[in-house]
Amino acid sequence: MTTAKNVGKLQITLPSDREIAMTRVFDAPRTLVWDAHTKPELVKRWLGIQNGWTMPVCEIDLKVGGSYRYVWRGPNKAEMGMGGVFREVVRPERLVATEKFDQSWYAGDALDTSAFTEKGGKTTLTLTVRYQSKEVRDAVISSPMAGGVSRSYDVLEEILAATASGARK
Repeated sequence: MTTAKNVGKLQITLPSDREIAMTRVFDAPRTLVWDAHTKPELVKRWLGIQNGWTMPVCEIDLKVGGSYRYVWRGPNKAEMGMGGVFREVVRPERLVATEKFDQSWYAGDALDTSAFTEKGGKTTLTLTVRYQSKEVRDAVISSPMAGGVSRSYDVLEEILAATASGARK
């Protein structure tokens, strides 16, 4: 199944009955986009940071077998945590890791594969998430997840633009 829809600048496809692929083009070199996904001081500035949410915990041990841990805190002090283990780390091309929420609303772990490709100074990021079943994938695609990812990538785009312009000076 390759059903596609766009949410802002984010393109979403369903490459298989267990996967969601999200693609976004950033006007920045892939090393910057890679760093924004792998350096805690950058991740904390954009991932899930919207509507008063912050990320007080962002730990990344970037190596095969290393783990990551994120905890977000909402304006009402509610917390949401997740983490996983890195299975592949190929700087600055590919990142593969498991994903599991502390209070998961879907069954099993997910497997996230991020591919970073650069052409003409622009980076295409494709994040493919594979779930345990079609039912889980369908529940996730029906949730507000796509809007949240799109908004997070909008914030990332602003950070990358500021970083890239600072690097050019």
